[in-house]
Amino acid sequence: MTQSTGLEKKDRLAAFMGSFKLSAVVVASAREARGPCLQLCGVPGTPGHRIVLRMSGGNPPPPDLCVTVAIDFDNATNPLMAAIPDEVTVLLEHAHALRLTAGAFWQEVGGERCGRAAALDRLAEVMVLMVLRQVIEQGASQPGLFAALAHPSLHRAVVSMHDEPARPWSIDQLADSAAMSRTQFMATFRRVVGMTPMAYLGAWRLILARRHLEAGLSVKAAARRVGFNSVEGFSRSFSRSFGYPPVMAKQAG
Repeated sequence: MTQSTGLEKKDRLAAFMGSFKLSAVVVASAREARGPCLQLCGVPGTPGHRIVLRMSGGNPPPPDLCVTVAIDFDNATNPLMAAIPDEVTVLLEHAHALRLTAGAFWQEVGGERCGRAAALDRLAEVMVLMVLRQVIEQGASQPGLFAALAHPSLHRAVVSMHDEPARPWSIDQLADSAAMSRTQFMATFRRVVGMTPMAYLGAWRLILARRHLEAGLSVKAAARRVGFNSVEGFSRSFSRSFGYPPVMAKQAG
């Protein structure tokens, strides 16, 4: 059981939604979903009615599968997608808001109203977000991103880094945002996330920089956008992390 810190929670998904494009498309069969997918299973209104988030579309579909939604959340570069467990199941009887959204989705599935395809895809995107909320709220048994986002106080420091990557964060500032002492913060961060706060911040900055380069920013502009004062230092860190220089990421974009 987690304890409240008395501090307001931050939006733990906002930075990912702002930096990575989410799309969800209803497909005719499970075979068409080659990557992450959302599967609606069971009979609506029954205890077994559930939504299954699968990160690999190649697994055999559940026997009571009804609808499959293919998910693209910039899968190759989004750290959120890499951190999601291989399979997440949410029973709709235990998730009120998600059950209502799924109900609206089912009405569109069985109807022929104008804009049906667009409505299905938008509702599917909302269901993906709601399942991600469930994953965060359930916590994680292994160190990593979801464990950090689920932590009642540490998530504030992690979200602060996500939201303001270019800010010259110090350990003391991050510890203050989590309402922890410096020593407690450092020990808790390493245990929950699996690395130091500065290592995590550096990795997040490089991920965002790669997005900026692919979007057309110059190497210098991308470096400054995420908080690097030295282009040379940025290039070295980028090449060490990804195995190729930032100019190649810009060309690929």
